[in-house]
Amino acid sequence: MHEGLNFVGGEWRPAADGVTFRRHNPAWPDDIVGEFPESSAADVDAAVAGAVEGAAEWAATSAEKRADVLEAAARWLEERADELVVELVREEGKTRAEAAMEVSRTPRNLRFYAGEAHRVTGQSHPADDGGIVYTRRQPVGVVGAVTPWNFPLNIPSRKIGPALAAGNAVVFKPSPVTPLLAQRLVEALLAGGLPARVVALVHGGAEAGAALAADGRVGAVTFTGSTRAGRAVHAAVGPSRRAQLEMGGKNPVVVLDDADLDRATQIIVKGAFGLSGQACTGTSRVIAHEAVHDELLERVARAAEARVVGDGLRDGVDMGPLAADFQLEKVLDYVRIGEEEGAELVTGGRRAAGDGYFVRPAVFGGVTPDMRIAREEIFGPVLAFLRASGPDEAVELANGTGYGLSAGIVTRDLDRALEFARRSESGLVKVNQPTSGMAMTVPFGGLKESSTQTFKEQAGPSMMLFYTQEKSVYMSPR
Repeated sequence: MHEGLNFVGGEWRPAADGVTFRRHNPAWPDDIVGEFPESSAADVDAAVAGAVEGAAEWAATSAEKRADVLEAAARWLEERADELVVELVREEGKTRAEAAMEVSRTPRNLRFYAGEAHRVTGQSHPADDGGIVYTRRQPVGVVGAVTPWNFPLNIPSRKIGPALAAGNAVVFKPSPVTPLLAQRLVEALLAGGLPARVVALVHGGAEAGAALAADGRVGAVTFTGSTRAGRAVHAAVGPSRRAQLEMGGKNPVVVLDDADLDRATQIIVKGAFGLSGQACTGTSRVIAHEAVHDELLERVARAAEARVVGDGLRDGVDMGPLAADFQLEKVLDYVRIGEEEGAELVTGGRRAAGDGYFVRPAVFGGVTPDMRIAREEIFGPVLAFLRASGPDEAVELANGTGYGLSAGIVTRDLDRALEFARRSESGLVKVNQPTSGMAMTVPFGGLKESSTQTFKEQAGPSMMLFYTQEKSVYMSPR
């Protein structure tokens, strides 16, 4: 294994200028996970140049061979699952159970995309002269994958997997918060037999990401992260290339007056405080019918108070630290903003015991739609309760932000659930389920400010369309 290096031009190497950064364990900030290259535009240039060279070889590789590489990479990850779980907890801050779920899902992702390698097909059409017109799908060439830190194995595998299955080379720019797990994924692919120049790994921050998005040799850029960063990526890619962006969310759960409140509480707590609230599909708003609002708020507050916060490797811990010092600062700042705006902090919102970036999950009552904690993405364990007079107002409140990623409803009434699904301005709608979590075989993507709404991620026909370009071939008889 290669600690603290880029993978560029088929070899492990430091940044061109030798600059590095350190990644610390968020539960124990004095514990250094590793030192990694702080890549510049020069490193990205070299990475793209190498990937361009590898792209032709990989495009000419059979679908069967491409699938075999992804299968072998999946096996490599499974063989090292126990150590990967520990590394993921130590680097990103998940609990052991949350890390185990991600580590087990990533190989399944790669196997799913191995199957997709065999399904890149075109169409044929009869021509008037007795000939034929057919379409063929070919790889775009080089794909840039820019990924976030909250799922450092799962999300990259959902981008790199289909890109490789379609025959593309990939330049991978992970978040500087989780560089080690990014290296593990690249190591898995190389161990699985991927030709060295078909993948490049470039560590670093905004400079490296901006250089990758702006490089005209990169045919497509797939990005998951904040809406602000996504807009910059989209502008850099421009109209002649393609971008797939999955961005922020301000995801509501509507709880109607007929809801099972025990079930509603479980759904809300899992969606809001699982993964320390650091999921783009996590629950950040509860819109409760006035008949059940007060009781539900009390139940959720009690459940939040019962959460055990601490090092994710310790037994009994329900919620690990926030991933970084800037995350802790942001969450505490929004708690302050909520109180200043007049919302009632019912529980939590303060630093928890320990040296790490621990915070107690926060629950706010008395929130109105104009408050920032009701409109802006916080990306942490901060939950805002809003009151609705009925289903119509609940839908209006649910749709009342610029985001449209995930939304849920808790009700026993099928008609109300179907009506909510129809009217919801979200790419994912969950009925009696947490807003977070999704099936591997289902397309993923948001609406409004949450996505470019061009190509779906994860699964479905538009996923492989993103990683391939179509041409029409006209053939006439002699």
